[in-house]
Amino acid sequence: MDFEGKSLVCREREPGIAEIRFDLQGESVNKFDQQTLAELEQVVAGLQTERGLRGLLITSGKRVFIVGADITEFLPAFRLPEPELAAWLQKSQRIFSRLEDLPFPSVAAINGYCLGGGLELAMAATYRVISTEATVGQPEVKLGLIPGFGGTVRLPRLVGVDTALDLIASGREVRAAEALRLHLVSAAVAPEALEEAALALLRRAAGDDRWRRAVAVKKEPVLLNGVERLMAFNVAKGLVAQQAGPHYPAPRAAVRLLEKSVVDGRDAALDKEAEAFVKLARTPEAESLVGIFLADQVVKKTAGAHAKGAEPVAAAAVVGAGIMGGGIAYQAASRGVPVVMKDIRPEALEQGFGEASRLLTRQLERGRITAGELARTLAAIQGTLSYGDFARADVVVEAVVENPKVKGQVLAEVEAQVGEGAVLATNTSTISIDRLAEGLRRPERFCGMHFFNPVYRMPLVEVIRGRRTDPAALARVVAFAQQLGKTPIVVNDGPGFLVNRILLPYMMAFQALVRDGADIEAVDRTMEGFGWPMGPAWLSDVVGLDTARHAGEVMAAAFPERFAFAGPAPTDVLFQAGLLGQKSGRGFYRYGADGRDGKTFDPDVYETLRPAIRAERTDYDEATIVDRMMLPMVMEASRCLTESIVASPVELDMALILGLGFPPFRGGLLRWADREGAAALCRRADALADLGAFYQPTEQLRELARTGKGFHQG
Repeated sequence: MDFEGKSLVCREREPGIAEIRFDLQGESVNKFDQQTLAELEQVVAGLQTERGLRGLLITSGKRVFIVGADITEFLPAFRLPEPELAAWLQKSQRIFSRLEDLPFPSVAAINGYCLGGGLELAMAATYRVISTEATVGQPEVKLGLIPGFGGTVRLPRLVGVDTALDLIASGREVRAAEALRLHLVSAAVAPEALEEAALALLRRAAGDDRWRRAVAVKKEPVLLNGVERLMAFNVAKGLVAQQAGPHYPAPRAAVRLLEKSVVDGRDAALDKEAEAFVKLARTPEAESLVGIFLADQVVKKTAGAHAKGAEPVAAAAVVGAGIMGGGIAYQAASRGVPVVMKDIRPEALEQGFGEASRLLTRQLERGRITAGELARTLAAIQGTLSYGDFARADVVVEAVVENPKVKGQVLAEVEAQVGEGAVLATNTSTISIDRLAEGLRRPERFCGMHFFNPVYRMPLVEVIRGRRTDPAALARVVAFAQQLGKTPIVVNDGPGFLVNRILLPYMMAFQALVRDGADIEAVDRTMEGFGWPMGPAWLSDVVGLDTARHAGEVMAAAFPERFAFAGPAPTDVLFQAGLLGQKSGRGFYRYGADGRDGKTFDPDVYETLRPAIRAERTDYDEATIVDRMMLPMVMEASRCLTESIVASPVELDMALILGLGFPPFRGGLLRWADREGAAALCRRADALADLGAFYQPTEQLRELARTGKGFHQG
């Protein structure tokens, strides 16, 4: 049959062999949207009655196979009544089952990325041949979901229950070699040989009836005896509970579903999959995680617009070879950008190289790089005590001590050594870009590039635009951040910029709770229960109480009406006692000899904190702790929006998720605020008004309360 649609075409590839080629018009990738599903349904119906066919080849006209379902259609579909959502899902499942049930064999030729619904389609084919450069996976749990087009049914029947549980519950992607080892595919070949190899397999399959058994296996129950089921699923439940935690229901739901459905035939198992999918789709976690996925696309598109026209950075330099400087140098070298790392002290250079070497050694031990790649990356970092090699650098990142006088002096020295077209960037967390630009001859070629610690792990880079920063310089730095594999978000200059400005009220709210007699461990437990990766006391220790104190001083000087702490602050008291947190072995907690070995709470800290504590020990309930901690963040976020520190609520939410680890299952700070409701937040803030200006609702929040809107709807 001949069919030409907007998403796919179907033609005779050779006598007796049909080909479905996915090639979504106007898009760089293939994905399953309503249009694609409708066209596939039409084509499969035609193939079912086509005479003379011996086989079906499934290919892609893009550089990838199919990246999954069109996420933009998910949220509207999820708001449908449950019966309508279930009917939509089951209709899609039936399309894949009809393809699987065709009266001749089929082979999917997998290139590039084959994820989610793409892999579910490929598994509906009789056989799969994969390019050695391709990647496959079922990442739905990362969106708070499970596979819904038959993935939970076909995967365990192809690779076994244990492997299917691992792939579905983790959402991890696997490369071609592992897919072949797991028997998920029949062959792995070079990209240029992919279609011919798939055709050769299809011709062989069409020559006898053995393919029918491959299809039949996917329709049968998985044969596990009682002991095997008990072992497989009990172990999986324990691992998933430990890894996913209490706030992410999808991995646990996947395990429960497979436990029930592996004993069924295909169609009954598909019905159970649809039922489980519908329940998850209507959870707030799924709504939040799908929203984050869409927000991430917006942020990347915005960054792309900022970087438009910028040339890739061919060579970079870093000034300051401490932990941050070494981390930045490692990140550049590991991404193929040669980098010069300068410091005034040889021992600092050794520390910078030690940081890069430690990170690379860890990658080698985990099998993620080879010894040759480790050597090449280290060779791409050149240590120096002079500026002699800076003339070649396209971008120079200054990462010296957080002191405006020192930074200003170093930046002026660097500017004198680099070419006219080079861009200077400062890795500062609090110091005004406009202030640092005052001592430069070319302030238009200067901006902020705030990395988060540890550099190799944290995906966010705040790119701070000064009042005189040229758009071309900003574009170069945004493009450089992208080269480093980071997510850049452009913010305007201001004390604390965006992320730290919103974090500081949270940390000061914690100090006020300590002052008012709160149990430190209870506050940490409550906020970790809220979803933060660590409570505020632990976070203070990890950041360093000296660093937290300095940031507080900067913000208090800028906004004394909010950030000036009345009386001695707990952070100040611990700092003056020489307790700096993890780096000194003691802070709010005690740490092991190297500052990293575990943590234990020492009740003696209350004695040290006595000058800062004004009230008797008080057992605050969790709701009160959450309000006291979170409301100041919402108010400061609102101010950042109205002052145009950041362009949109989407970018603000993503910055806090990527830079602070704000709990993703809540969708972002302002998504959480919208879910709570502006009117409710105003009432709760008014009840805490005697605690100070941090709890005073902004005019923006009051207006949202009056109109019934949210930050993302206003």
